[in-house]
Amino acid sequence: MAALEFGPQARPIDVVFSHANGFNARTYRTILGPLAPSLRILALDLRGHGATTLPADPAHFPGWGAFADDLAAVLDQAVAGPVVLAGHSLGATASLLCAAGGAQRVRGLVLFEPVMADPQWVEITSVREAMAATARRRRETFPDRAAAIEAYRGRGVFRSFSEAQLADYAAAGLHETADGQVTLACRAAWEAAIYAQQDYDPLAALAAVRSPVRILASPEDASSIDAHARAFAQAAGARLDVVAGSTHFLPLERPDIVREALLEAAL
Repeated sequence: MAALEFGPQARPIDVVFSHANGFNARTYRTILGPLAPSLRILALDLRGHGATTLPADPAHFPGWGAFADDLAAVLDQAVAGPVVLAGHSLGATASLLCAAGGAQRVRGLVLFEPVMADPQWVEITSVREAMAATARRRRETFPDRAAAIEAYRGRGVFRSFSEAQLADYAAAGLHETADGQVTLACRAAWEAAIYAQQDYDPLAALAAVRSPVRILASPEDASSIDAHARAFAQAAGARLDVVAGSTHFLPLERPDIVREALLEAAL
C-alpha cells in the first residue's frame, strides 16, 4: 500500500486517514498538511486507488471488508501504538469496519460522511446501482492531466474542489500510459464495484466498536447517512455532528472542521 506522511518522523503516528471511493490520499493534502506541526498523519491509498498495487479486479471484488483488512494490516505492520482512525466516505466506513473487527491499535474514530444506511432500507439496492452506473460511465483516458482537470472543474463530484484539491486529485488519480496519455488510477469498473457491492452492516459494526466514535455528517438530503443510522449512532453513544451547508464532500468543503476534529481526537 502507498501512503503519504505528514508531520515529524520522530513522533509516533497519531492518525491514519483513508479517502473516499475514486479518490486518493493526495486529494486531502491541503486539508491534512497544515496539521503537520502538531500531528503525524499517515494518509493511505486504498486498494485499487492511487499508487497502491494490491490486486483490484472488479470481476472478483472481495467486498468492503477487504479495505478494513488492508487497514488492519497497516496498523499491525507500520503503527507502533494506539492511533485515531479517520476517513471520508469509503475510507470512513473502512475505518469503522476495521475497528469493529477488533483492531487493537485503535484509540478512536473520526468519520466524515461514512456510508451508513439501514440494511433493511428497501430502496438501497437501486441507489447503489444508480451510483455504480454513473461510475461505469466515467471517462478513463485523457491526453494529459491539464485536459482532465479542465473536464472535471466545477462538474459532478468535483464541484466542491478548490483548484489545489483538483490538481492534487489529478496528480495521484491519473497514471501515465505508454502512449503518453493519462488514465484513471481507480478504474471505472472498480469504483462501480465498490458502489454496487456494499456487503456490510454498518449498524452492527458501530455497535461492536469499543473506542470513542465521532461522526461528522452533512444534512440528510446531501448525506450518505440515513435517518435511522443517525438515530442508531446516537443511541449507541457516538457523537454525531451535522455540518450545516455541507454535502457528502464535507472534508473538501470544510477543511477547518476536519482539522479541528482530528486535533481534538488525537491530542
